[in-house]
Amino acid sequence: MADLIRWRKGEDWGLTQMRREMDRLFDRFSEAWPFRGLTDTGKWMPSLDLSETDKELIVRAELPGMDPKGIDISLSGNVLTVKGERKHEREEKKENFHLVERSSGSFSRTLQLPVEVEADKIKANYKDGVLSISMPKTEPEAVKKIEVKAN
Repeated sequence: MADLIRWRKGEDWGLTQMRREMDRLFDRFSEAWPFRGLTDTGKWMPSLDLSETDKELIVRAELPGMDPKGIDISLSGNVLTVKGERKHEREEKKENFHLVERSSGSFSRTLQLPVEVEADKIKANYKDGVLSISMPKTEPEAVKKIEVKAN
């Protein structure tokens, strides 16, 4: 049987220590929240939205400053992949930068689509820094009744 240990105010117990560590973890996470587009390695990770209507799935990605020719979209089964590279060109004329928040670099985002789509009817449009991908859903297959024959 386990011994009872008297609690003393101010002592650091296991659960208390664990809670402090969890609080520190969430504090570090929330400090970086406004900059969620940047990973800790400096790689750029654009935000994506996936919405669904009765007839289609729509993916919107924030890709400001990109050349549409540098965006690669592919579909394999029900997996949609959006890849690209945004180049950050900066002209420095006797300027001392103390903070640069514009990010650049390559990215790759992959989404598992919740329904089947018609791959040959997918349309992509890039306007004002937002990529919109419209994917018509496939028609649900009618249930086919199969007759069982007795031999």
